Amino acid sequence: QVQLLESGGGLVQIGGSLRLSCAATGLTFSGSSMGWFRWAPGKEREFVGAISNSGSLRYYGDSGNGRFTISRDNAKNTVYLQMSSLKSEDTAVYYCAAGPSGSIVPSKSASGYAYWGQGTQVTVSS
Repeated sequence: QVQLLESGGGLVQIGGSLRLSCAATGLTFSGSSMGWFRWAPGKEREFVGAISNSGSLRYYGDSGNGRFTISRDNAKNTVYLQMSSLKSEDTAVYYCAAGPSGSIVPSKSASGYAYWGQGTQVTVSS
């Protein structure tokens, strides 16, 4: 059974930083691309970033480009999202997602992911 467990969310001030982690079990982590999405009340689910199975390809959504960095540690079966210069509009629940086995190229679409975590709340406030 595949499980994705996000952590690292919380309350942070505008301009601050957070690092989200997502620990994966039950899948061949090094064989799967990984992604981060977010969902804020009243908004559609938004692509944040994605990384290929090897880490060589990284894509970012418009909102986080230049401020967010996605990375992974295949030895620890964990993907990270480092967020800096946070804005109030970054407030959302952040979800980690894993592509199906063999998904080498990361997808910017939610439909490209087979497994999802429960999400972690990020609140950016003054």
